Amino acid sequence: MTTMTPPPLDQEDEEMLVPHSDVVEGPQPMEVAQPTESVSTVENQPVEDPPSLKFTWTFSNFSRLNTRKHYSDIFIVGGYKWRILIFPKGNNVDHLSMYLDVADSATLPYGWSRYAQFSLTVVNQIHNKYSIRKETQHQFNARESDWGFTSFMPLSELYDPSRGYLVNDTVVVEAEVAVRKVHDYWSYDSKKETGFVGLKNQGATCYMNSLLQTLFHIPYFRKAVYHMPTTENDVPTASIPLALQSLFYKLQYNDTSVATKELTKSFGWDTYDSFMQHDVQELNRVLCEKLEDKMKGTVVEGTIQQLFEGHHMNYIECINVDYKSTRKESFYDLQLDVKGCKDVYASFDKYVEVERLEGDNKYHAEGHGLQDAKKGVLFIDFPPVLQLQLKRFEYDFMRDTMVKINDRYEFPLQLDLDRENRKYLSPEADRSVRNLYTLHSVLVHSGGVHGGHYYAFIRPTLSDQWYKFDDERVTKEDMKRALEEQYGGEEELPQTNPGFNNPPFKFTKYSNAYMLVYIRESDKDKIICNVDEKDIAEHLRVRLKKEQQEKEDKRRYKAQAHLFTIIKVARVEDLAEQIGKDIYFDLVDHDKVRSFRIQKQTPFQQFKEEVAKEFGIPVQFQRFWIWAKRQNHTYRPNRPLTPQEELQPVGQIREASNKANNADLKLFLEVERGPDLRPIPPPDKSKDDILLFFKLYDPEKAEIRYVGRLMVKNSSKPMDIIEKLNEMAGFAPDQEIELFEEIKYEPCVMCEHLDKKTSFRLCQIEDGDIICYQKVLTDKDSSECQYPDVPSFLEYVQNRQLVRFRSLEKPKEDEFVLELSKLHTYDDVVERVAHKLGLDDPSKIRLTSHNCYSQQPKPQPIKYRGVEHLSDMLVHYNQTSDILYCEVLDIPLPELQGLKTLKVAFHHATKDEVVIHNIRLPKQSTVGDVINELKTKVELSHPDAELRLLEVFYHKIYKIFPTAERIENINDQYWTLRAEEIPEEEKNIGPNDRLIHVYHFTKESGQNQMQVQNFGEPFFLVIHEGETLEEIKNRIQKKLHVPDEDFAKWKFAFMSMGRPEYMQDTDIVYNRFQRREVYGAWEQYLGLEHSDNAPKRAYAVNQNRHTYEKPVKIYN
Repeated sequence: MTTMTPPPLDQEDEEMLVPHSDVVEGPQPMEVAQPTESVSTVENQPVEDPPSLKFTWTFSNFSRLNTRKHYSDIFIVGGYKWRILIFPKGNNVDHLSMYLDVADSATLPYGWSRYAQFSLTVVNQIHNKYSIRKETQHQFNARESDWGFTSFMPLSELYDPSRGYLVNDTVVVEAEVAVRKVHDYWSYDSKKETGFVGLKNQGATCYMNSLLQTLFHIPYFRKAVYHMPTTENDVPTASIPLALQSLFYKLQYNDTSVATKELTKSFGWDTYDSFMQHDVQELNRVLCEKLEDKMKGTVVEGTIQQLFEGHHMNYIECINVDYKSTRKESFYDLQLDVKGCKDVYASFDKYVEVERLEGDNKYHAEGHGLQDAKKGVLFIDFPPVLQLQLKRFEYDFMRDTMVKINDRYEFPLQLDLDRENRKYLSPEADRSVRNLYTLHSVLVHSGGVHGGHYYAFIRPTLSDQWYKFDDERVTKEDMKRALEEQYGGEEELPQTNPGFNNPPFKFTKYSNAYMLVYIRESDKDKIICNVDEKDIAEHLRVRLKKEQQEKEDKRRYKAQAHLFTIIKVARVEDLAEQIGKDIYFDLVDHDKVRSFRIQKQTPFQQFKEEVAKEFGIPVQFQRFWIWAKRQNHTYRPNRPLTPQEELQPVGQIREASNKANNADLKLFLEVERGPDLRPIPPPDKSKDDILLFFKLYDPEKAEIRYVGRLMVKNSSKPMDIIEKLNEMAGFAPDQEIELFEEIKYEPCVMCEHLDKKTSFRLCQIEDGDIICYQKVLTDKDSSECQYPDVPSFLEYVQNRQLVRFRSLEKPKEDEFVLELSKLHTYDDVVERVAHKLGLDDPSKIRLTSHNCYSQQPKPQPIKYRGVEHLSDMLVHYNQTSDILYCEVLDIPLPELQGLKTLKVAFHHATKDEVVIHNIRLPKQSTVGDVINELKTKVELSHPDAELRLLEVFYHKIYKIFPTAERIENINDQYWTLRAEEIPEEEKNIGPNDRLIHVYHFTKESGQNQMQVQNFGEPFFLVIHEGETLEEIKNRIQKKLHVPDEDFAKWKFAFMSMGRPEYMQDTDIVYNRFQRREVYGAWEQYLGLEHSDNAPKRAYAVNQNRHTYEKPVKIYN
């Protein structure tokens, strides 16, 4: 089956969170199953620009997959090969992870890139409107050859068979890809085209960018930010006012897009926070609260209130007696309903709607008892800048999750809140204020509830010209684009065959207004004021101009880089300075030596004159050696430059010495000095001469240092230079020393004893080699030194590791630091931690590794002796951490690992209470053992009561566990385990009785049809042959203790596959439940329809998992 459709026309460009490899934590050396059990279809369309395509992947046997990631078949768009990459169990998260991948990235030519807009969808196979769709755009290249969504949708939703995403163990995934010409998008100059610049996206910060642009384009707000007191000693990353001043200045005066990292760092955010998409409304509130706090006691105190604060009055007024209760409240923004409202005015009508308190809901008026009353809200005053937050997201009871409302919702260019005789205002409102507002900005959300893209339409001066601020890109837009096209709702595709009477194809618009900013007409001259350099503090202007100059110098430097060669010159002074302090292996860190930027055409002789000026070494006394990287990854001086080479330009020498086009020319300057330490001409060097470098090790102090270099004959022996080496070390001439050759240090240290009586040639010693030496120690001296010889010291230096230990409760705070060795075994590490904590039993220490990406502990702790060395604990794919988390257990870890902990909710038989118990038993235990353990912890209705264990998910009973089932396979991560007493009637069940499921439900109207939403606690009921519904109702009312008045409102239905068949009191219920073999007994049940009056609670079965998105926090 092959189908092809263009992508929906309304979708806006969208950003993405992260390429999968960043989250996957490095290359994954694992098997990837080929899509042998999947069906792929491709929908093509006439070729036009940009080429686009819809690809459908039908993925069978989804829940039985045992490989971590899977690729779809390859499909072609725009002449390029693409495929979908999916992680069915999540890419180290409890969400489905899904990405678009360049299928042939490994074989593409160097420097390839391509730009695409795309969406990924998991299709809901029951109700298509519940399909989850996310869209984004990306510049694909060798470094980021895949891009997509690590947290696409919760696994608990995906794998729940009643949700409709996994049907017959099959998942249907769609990809819509549009390939665009790279230069069309990337060569665009926002400043040149619009006069404005955009903000760079840090990963998922488009929500913040749209808000910052909106606030920046309220000039009165920007002026207030500029006037917040800051000093030249403040650091932007630690000061929100300074970071915001800096950001606004750059938005006002830069020619290119502006980064927001300084600002997010001033919030106290780390990289992980920047990759978490949050809510614009929440950030707006938190940021304004922070600024309001920072403005206190300054010249701009009260600005936030003056701009954004309005007041309304909540009132309750009795109808039959003279009593009225009022309460005044302030607001910075208003939350307006979208659902059920056609426009902003309808939302305001709903906001001030009068509610009648009567009947059972009468108001208790002080001194008058229960009274009929009316309750409502009226506005006392509106602020100059009115921020309207549109409630596009709400809780869907059917799906037990948040959903986005994409309904059409209109908003006017001019908003008159004095309409219809000022019906929104209270009688005491100031009548002299005219509440006529004009639209300033429209913040848009494109996408679904699980993620999407934010951007803003703004008219900075309230003229007819609108601008779209979409991260780095700013474009001119017309009014229709900013207003009507952001109303949401549905749109019809134009007819492709006008002659045929086909029904029009409609699709939902996923891009729609989410927040509106209006400015009061009477205040607009004050708010849209002039802001220029004189509003900006002098120290800030100087700082930012300097930054701009440095940036310009850097750009110019970069632009001219191809004309220059960087020459790094190492001298013996550098070796002496660095060895034993900054470095221990090799000779020098080339990033810390003097570097020269020389035009490539400059003759080398001219460069030597530059060196003479810099170091005071006359040209004739300079001899330069070229460094070479050896096969064992060490870096040593290899050979001196020849006289012929010294006649060449520096660029030619660099190219000859290093084939890598971006490498610097690295040289060692050899200077020979006479007895008076003045430079003298370097000695002649024949092919028999070799230049050696020497390091001296002091075992007593455990210190190593550079002591000099010597030119020796390769036919000579180490014993020939012993006297000279003792002199260099300051030892007596006859001091006995031992010598070692430093060969390499990666991946492990290689430092071998050098035989003093064997010639250098036979020892394979050559130019640039390093010889380390030390005094020969007696056995007694040796036993007193921790590292008695050079190899043991270098081994220690190479493997020493400072580890910061933290507790799981405070994952951002170091508790203590230990110096350990990467070669330490698991036992070594826990012993040292136990010693530090004063613990006698190291086996009670449990360690957890650090996730370098999320900056959080990894979800699974390290098993007892589960890794060999400390280095294995710290490595995180291609990154190494220096953090471990430790906890002290109440029992030894090996014993704990043999146990399984289950979280069981015990429902008391006679009391209306639920108690959560953690049951810890050996893994080979059975459900019967769990029940016996539970009996010792809970209060039973009578001593002989029998218990059972149930699996409950989304208010349905999916399983009664057999008592013989082993607990190691039970998963309490997503399901609730419920324990309860078995009722007496179930124990005495007759041959003609039947045990049925009984669930509570409500009905909710969806766009296309009625939806059933289960809630409350499900239960079993024994029904008897010939029993009427009326008789069963009496038993249920008694069992659930429901008052007559409430129970009279309940309806009863036979439910099959989610559809209710309502029953009469005279119906024989038994006759409905005839089918014994139903797939999943929970699909047939007796439904109790009534309103859900229980308070909503965030009940997370697994307390270790984050059930909801993290709130926005600004820490500083």
